[in-house]
Amino acid sequence: MVGDLESKLFAVLFLLSTAQAGNTGRLSGHHCADFQTANILRGSKLKVQFLLFTSSSPSCGELILADDDIKKSSFNSSLETKIIIHGFRALGTKPSWIEGLVHAILHTSQVNVIAVDWVYGSTGAYPSAVENVTQLALSISQFISKLLALGVSGTSIHIIGVSLGAHVGGLVGHFHGGQLGRITGLDPAGPKYTRASPEERLDPGDALFVEAIHTDADNFGIRIPVGHIDYFVNGGKDQPGCPRFISAGYKYLICDHMRAVHLYVSALKHSCPILAFPCASHQDFLNGHCVDCVDPFLFSCPRIGLLEQAGVEMRKLPKEVKVYLMTSTSAPFCVHHSLVEFQLQTKRNVVTSIEITFCSNSTNDSAKITIPKLQVMGKQLLAHRVPLCQINSMTLKYLPKNKFWRKDESSIVGKFCAAQLPLDSNRTMSCLPWNITLPGNTNVSYELPATCA
Repeated sequence: MVGDLESKLFAVLFLLSTAQAGNTGRLSGHHCADFQTANILRGSKLKVQFLLFTSSSPSCGELILADDDIKKSSFNSSLETKIIIHGFRALGTKPSWIEGLVHAILHTSQVNVIAVDWVYGSTGAYPSAVENVTQLALSISQFISKLLALGVSGTSIHIIGVSLGAHVGGLVGHFHGGQLGRITGLDPAGPKYTRASPEERLDPGDALFVEAIHTDADNFGIRIPVGHIDYFVNGGKDQPGCPRFISAGYKYLICDHMRAVHLYVSALKHSCPILAFPCASHQDFLNGHCVDCVDPFLFSCPRIGLLEQAGVEMRKLPKEVKVYLMTSTSAPFCVHHSLVEFQLQTKRNVVTSIEITFCSNSTNDSAKITIPKLQVMGKQLLAHRVPLCQINSMTLKYLPKNKFWRKDESSIVGKFCAAQLPLDSNRTMSCLPWNITLPGNTNVSYELPATCA
């Protein structure tokens, strides 16, 4: 288990963050139920509420207290059910992202959405919230058993757990023998869980399909794979657009961790696909060594969202597959990944660096190719916000490594190619049909020979 020092740090940071986040208030309408507001001075006794949201009333929660309430409520046993479980709440306030996630789900599909309110049990110090996880999981498991008794199919139940809530979802799935349909962990919590046994945390055996989105693996999120598919977004650590200095306050503390939630909501609300690619490491991914999804997904790349098995067309999924992707700095976050290559006409005795920029009507996106000493081929992934076929032009710049005791070559000659991922048997590299000469530190523009399908 991770030490108490890390747990205390987690609690202190969240205390600071939620103090700035504040309370979001109650939903309008006296008949609408809302999350409880806890007081950190009253302890952390577990008081669980189940709030039902439907397509007809996406902003109005129905409080379900007893067995008969389910039958009398708007719950539709013929529809799929999404169960949202929040995580640690230091000051006992309602999670600010709940309404956005509920609306995004109901915008995408007609389902039952159950928001689990355990604000009381998640308030105060982080270790005390962890102590409530098992009891909470039992309460949710009993609630699901009531749904199953009404004829709901276990495979139609999808748990979406945020941070600590992801491990709660894992326990719930464990209590149901791993036969629930799906669990999605949004940056599952790391402190107290990184070294925990699979029985104590989220793991692939907890549902028929388990996925996790990692965005803060170096702080509040877990750094190990915990599902069938584990998305390590931008390497799973520092997220673009998040502040890197503590002077930013609340955003500095929580931005990376909460990016998993915002990314998931965005994936539900926007049509552009957020694809990921299996790879041995983040660096291998950036270096262009993983350009398809042949191994192990048989050409079907996983996609963040609500597609069945994340869009992977396999009967039996492998476990704990790390997949990588890049994103933009803000919603809708989705980008296109292209492999860019430059092949030198002759080997050089120094490292060669070339900056590549894709230009469209509204965007400029860049990456740098590095060709090792005494090699001719360099390749890199370039993330761009419009499809490759919409790139109007590209700019290449050779960056000579001039030093006062030695001057680099004034120009280089080679061939440039690019291809949008996934690169499979149906998609080949688009290359400039001639060798090009790049003068040092000079932008040279070309049209890229890529057409839209």
